[in-house]
Amino acid sequence: MSKFRIVLTFALLAGLSASPALARGFGLGGVFGGVRSVLARVLPHSGHRGHHAPREGSHIQTAALEPQPMPDQRLASPLARGQIVASAALAGWHDGRSASGWWRHGDGSYGWVGPLFWPFAFDDIYDYTVFGQGAGFWGYGYRDIYAGLFAPYGEADLASYRLDSSPGRKQRRNLSLQELCGEAVNEIAGRTIGQMQQTIQPNDAQREALGELAKASSQAAYIIRGSCPAQPALTAPDRLTAMQDRIEAMITATSLLRAPFARLYDLLDEEQKARLDARAASRKTSAPSGTGCETEAAASLQWPAGEIEALHPDHNQLLALETLQKTSARAVDILNRACPPADALTPSARFSAANRRLIAMLQAVRQVKAALQDCLATLSEGQKAQLEAIGPRRSS
Repeated sequence: MSKFRIVLTFALLAGLSASPALARGFGLGGVFGGVRSVLARVLPHSGHRGHHAPREGSHIQTAALEPQPMPDQRLASPLARGQIVASAALAGWHDGRSASGWWRHGDGSYGWVGPLFWPFAFDDIYDYTVFGQGAGFWGYGYRDIYAGLFAPYGEADLASYRLDSSPGRKQRRNLSLQELCGEAVNEIAGRTIGQMQQTIQPNDAQREALGELAKASSQAAYIIRGSCPAQPALTAPDRLTAMQDRIEAMITATSLLRAPFARLYDLLDEEQKARLDARAASRKTSAPSGTGCETEAAASLQWPAGEIEALHPDHNQLLALETLQKTSARAVDILNRACPPADALTPSARFSAANRRLIAMLQAVRQVKAALQDCLATLSEGQKAQLEAIGPRRSS
């Protein structure tokens, strides 16, 4: 059974093991120990934040980022999280390369951090659907698929993403790749529920509905964390598979959140709804122009025709490579058709828009992956290695 399916199977149990803070605030108490003992066997690194050794047989080396204390309250800010991701994405560079990259998003963050696709995925869903802060969510698109095909990270760069687990070391203050991936699941869920509580100031009846949303948030966070990589993907097909797993998990998580949030929203009075909607409207007017549409980003990512010519493909191989290029171009059209609607000013409309976008991304990734596999089937091992080396060479 795949790791993602195991996580999905035990998501309901995970929701019952919410943090003590959530349990005290919303009456979600239960027998945590038994649930966590089950999760510990099926979900590596599950439970509270801590320092864990890599799993036996796993080749993942999680990232130790540049020293930068990051208290939890700073993670509540989308801007701060974007800055963390930008630092993390370049933390693996060890040979003096420029502190920027072609796979960078319009807001300055990155979709790929070493082996991890879409850091802070849960936060980005919540920020957009509930609070209308869409720059993080809508920044993902074709640029990330392109980086899945032609990854900026070589094997040596990925080896730089490791967790220092030496005995007797001081408690780590900087964020690791595990934490970007969702190591402290209950803290993530608690932070988002805390933001919601602060905004709406719930009454007693609303507090119960907020508790149900808290449980759903914990389940959703576990599912997204379950899509994190167990080992670094060293080939383009594996990277696209990692993207597909991540997006599928996000679609499931979004579905889990939608119904309990709708129930809570229906209980809000007009003033409380106005607070949420006003916050969303203010974020929308201050968002960068073009956020969510990939036309400009795609235009800046030229197909590496020169590097592909160096493979000296024969006629059949050239046809397969051209099909891959055309499929990649179609991915841009698929994503452009799922750009954010101008009238998505309510949470319900934003949940619908987010779901459409994630489904469009999943469709685009699947089509590119299928074309890539057909293409690779025609290439020799040497040509495959040359194709895989295009991305790291561009980042050197």
